[in-house]
Amino acid sequence: MRLFLAAAIALTCTAAPALAAPAPHVAISSFDQLNQPLPLPYDENADAKADVAKATARAKKEHKLLLLDFGGNWCPDCRVLAGTIELPEVKAFVEKHYVEVTIDVGRYTKNLDIWAGYGQPPRPKGVPAVLIIDPRTRKVLNPGHETALSDARHMSPQALADWLASWTK
Repeated sequence: MRLFLAAAIALTCTAAPALAAPAPHVAISSFDQLNQPLPLPYDENADAKADVAKATARAKKEHKLLLLDFGGNWCPDCRVLAGTIELPEVKAFVEKHYVEVTIDVGRYTKNLDIWAGYGQPPRPKGVPAVLIIDPRTRKVLNPGHETALSDARHMSPQALADWLASWTK
């Protein structure tokens, strides 16, 4: 019995980050309940490198994680993610734990050097592609899960909030 309990505890502790903050409770159950039209979160004229540099410095200073959201305004999943992050309870959670930067990738034609600069392949397999970064070490904290939200429309608002919470400290 003790061996079984020890194995169960070990499995539970490795299934998710042990120190993750509890996810906010999302008041809506469907993306149809998001404010319409959905946001267009990616500034096509932004200086993404400068934005990432400023956000990295701020994240270090505020002891937060860096959330880099790569995508395009043409992408419905990107817009669903942005709309979910705009929900008051999710926005408050993200602002408490992250410094967020939205990075326009065009049609996979721009800012891919920023993506690759974090040890990623030349281009993401889908968008939104999200990197959770420790700003002090530049280490990607969500390896293997960078494009997990590229099918965000088929998740739920709560599942998106849970995913965002799973990488926090």
